[in-house]
Amino acid sequence: MKKQIILFFTVCGLLLLPILPGTVRASNATQGFVTPTPQEDGRIIIVVQEGWNCSTIQNFTGIPVSQLKSLNRLDENCTLQVGQEILIGIVDTGEAATATPDPSLATAIPLPTPTPEIGSGKICVLLYNDLNGDALKQDTETVIENGAISVTGTSGQYSKTATTTTAADPVCFEAVLSGTYNISVAAPEGYNPTTQQNFTLDVKVGEQIYVDFGAQIRAETSLTDTQPEGGSWNIYGLLGGGLVGAALLLAGYAFFNYRNK
Repeated sequence: MKKQIILFFTVCGLLLLPILPGTVRASNATQGFVTPTPQEDGRIIIVVQEGWNCSTIQNFTGIPVSQLKSLNRLDENCTLQVGQEILIGIVDTGEAATATPDPSLATAIPLPTPTPEIGSGKICVLLYNDLNGDALKQDTETVIENGAISVTGTSGQYSKTATTTTAADPVCFEAVLSGTYNISVAAPEGYNPTTQQNFTLDVKVGEQIYVDFGAQIRAETSLTDTQPEGGSWNIYGLLGGGLVGAALLLAGYAFFNYRNK
């Protein structure tokens, strides 16, 4: 009977052996963890101990592994180094002076991410008098004043208008945010466009873009334009007057002949 009892406890002991080491390891894993106190800036920091990983910290604090990676900018595998300081939350510094918060209840606040660089460029627009109508700016072709210019971002990031002057330099729009823009020009009264008056372009950071628009003075029809060359109207008037005079003389001659009969 005693042999059977001894055998029974021996078998139970063998069955329990695989469980005991794991329990010991779990107990050892908690060694070295101290409830952290917020620093002066309100950050709650814990220091990584031997054998810790992100899952260990999650078990201590209740903060998900994904949030730990985001707060501390860890890699995809959540790799940790012994002695590494890990941010688990941020609290108000006023509260930190009077109480030590429970890390498991602390609200984790993600660190600010770098703001994307927002750059700008420059757009310069010229409206010129296209004298020969070839849609190409020549050195002898001057700027047209009182033309209307509009620069508008397709996503609403920028919108400005301007009026051309007699200055030789183009009208420039400074600090134009990068993006896609619609450029349009309206020539003043009395001009017909010789180039496309609307244009779409992309502006990149630090880029300077120059756009030329051409227009030509509108031709107007006058009385002198319809007259034959060489003063023909005067010749036709003289001929007409001569014919009328000859007709009157013939009529007078016929009248006197009839009366004498």
